[in-house]
Amino acid sequence: MDLTLKVWRQDGPTEKGRLDTHQLSGVTGDMSFLEMMDVLNDNIIREGGDPVVFDHDCREGICGMCSMFINGQAHGPGRGVTTCQLHMRSFKDGDTITIEPWRATAFPVVKDLTVDRGAFDRVIQAGGYVSVNTSGETLDANTIPIAKADADEAFNAATCIGCGACVATCKNASAMLFVSAKVSQFALLPQGQPERKRRVTRMVDQMDKEGFGNCTNTGACSVECPKGIDLTNIARMNRDYLNASIKGE
Repeated sequence: MDLTLKVWRQDGPTEKGRLDTHQLSGVTGDMSFLEMMDVLNDNIIREGGDPVVFDHDCREGICGMCSMFINGQAHGPGRGVTTCQLHMRSFKDGDTITIEPWRATAFPVVKDLTVDRGAFDRVIQAGGYVSVNTSGETLDANTIPIAKADADEAFNAATCIGCGACVATCKNASAMLFVSAKVSQFALLPQGQPERKRRVTRMVDQMDKEGFGNCTNTGACSVECPKGIDLTNIARMNRDYLNASIKGE
């Protein structure tokens, strides 16, 4: 397979970026997208150039680091996959593929296709946790009865890998889907109740401080989410936030 790649190159967050064009041959359909990027970088290095910087780690769709905007889609064509799970069989011989980083003020470009997603970490630090009683009189979590429907919903919310596709896809660069998933995974369980109101207030306030946009219910975030996080989480977070605001939490 012969491809034309248009790859975003940018030396830093304050530098002007550009799209560089590369011709790549010998790509097979069984290659993952990241393996194709490895071949590209190998060619660039052999020619004495500077390889394209991109994030990757597990390459199993778990860590969420492989954040690329491919032909105008977060993680590329297909649904329910991250970039590392995308295979080149999704493209045709002769295709032109445009590869860009996430585009959001809260995700400044570090270099090329790598962005700083530290804003997500700070949102979690603001309240995305539960305080655990370590007094010696703790209750075994396995002995706490939880309705299966609640457990299933909490588990589904917890599958969010924090990749940022929701932000990159949203026309407002909103982080509502990510934050609502992290709020919901605790709000649905007994262990998350003591801090429920304080948690949602702190996390939403931090989200706003980071410069993410507002949700306008377009729904693109859920469609492009590799884990299929549902929009009902946003509704739950909005209800909790309103309740906490009224009660002065």
